[in-house]
Parts: sequence; C-alpha cells; structure tokens
Amino acid sequence: MEEMPKLSREQFIERMRSLFEESLGKVADAINDAPAGQVIAASEEPVRDVFTEFRRRAYELGVQMRIDAAEAAFSPSEGSNDRTQQTQQGT
Repeated sequence: MEEMPKLSREQFIERMRSLFEESLGKVADAINDAPAGQVIAASEEPVRDVFTEFRRRAYELGVQMRIDAAEAAFSPSEGSNDRTQQTQQGT
C-alpha cells in the first residue's frame, strides 16, 4: 500500500490560528464572567467545552487536509481498453 501524502504543517497552523485565538478569547471571557469566589466552579465547564470544540475542529480539519493532499497527489490513469469495451457494450 502506498504511503498517504502528509498535510502541510504550516498550512494547518495558519488555518487554525484564528480559531485558536477565538478559543482563547472565549476562555478569557468564561474566566472573567465567573462570579468572585466561584471562578473555578463557574468557568471550568465552559472552558472545557471551548477546548473540546477546538480539538474536534482541529482534528476534522487535519484529517480533511490530509485527504485533500492525497486527492491532489492522485494521478488518474489515461484509461484502459476495458473502459472502451464497456462503453461499446453499453451502447
């Protein structure tokens, strides 16, 4: 089996950068919005949810980029006689 092409690490990071910054902003908001004396209790779950969503989206993007790299590297053949025969038989 041929090795699957790898995604570009630099492109992945670049595409994730804005989502990462947005996620960190949400973490800061969750911490700031927590009432005094309950910072951990009130912010822990929202922060966990932010990172769960970030992790999911990062993984999905990475897998999709790797699939896209494999498809871009795929070189379709020029065809074979079998296809010509199938076309002729179908008509």
